[in-house]
Amino acid sequence: MIFRTLTPYLPQRRTALKVMHWSMVPLLIWFILVTPSDVLPFGPRAFQFHSMLGLLFVTLCLLWNADYMRRGLASRPGPKLPPWARKVHQGLHKALIWGLFGVALTGFFLGLTSATLLKAGGILPIAPPLGLRHANDIIGTIHIYEFYLLAILAIAHAGFHIWRHVRLRDNALRIMVPRILHAYL
Repeated sequence: MIFRTLTPYLPQRRTALKVMHWSMVPLLIWFILVTPSDVLPFGPRAFQFHSMLGLLFVTLCLLWNADYMRRGLASRPGPKLPPWARKVHQGLHKALIWGLFGVALTGFFLGLTSATLLKAGGILPIAPPLGLRHANDIIGTIHIYEFYLLAILAIAHAGFHIWRHVRLRDNALRIMVPRILHAYL
């Protein structure tokens, strides 16, 4: 009921997803380039900042997954795509959404199997620590590989849309990029 009263004040779904999409790009790049061990030498505030970015990233991942589960994909393949590219388009989008969810889920399992209580952003307890060292090591490895696989998927996704723009001359990039960049497309 409260959602219905807020609906007129919320942005359209595509606009909200665009903002989420472009908010996640710099966060993804940050986490590819910067690991917790990289920020530890700079002190607790740097680690806190890194952790807050992680909390923001996970929140966006879960919101995007919840939107997908509630309403399905927001994107359509477009009329110019050949049949094989339509399958690739849908597969890439679904793999990214589920991959983002998987990264958030393995992050939760890291907190669950940890020996100490981990707090996302220094404020939100991730899970009650069970102190399962061996499981924590395994999940940590899965989390790392899963994240870098997600980064490869994101690069493939961007490459696919650039291919569409250059080869098929469709408007897929114009639909997704901020209006200020349209002059360069």
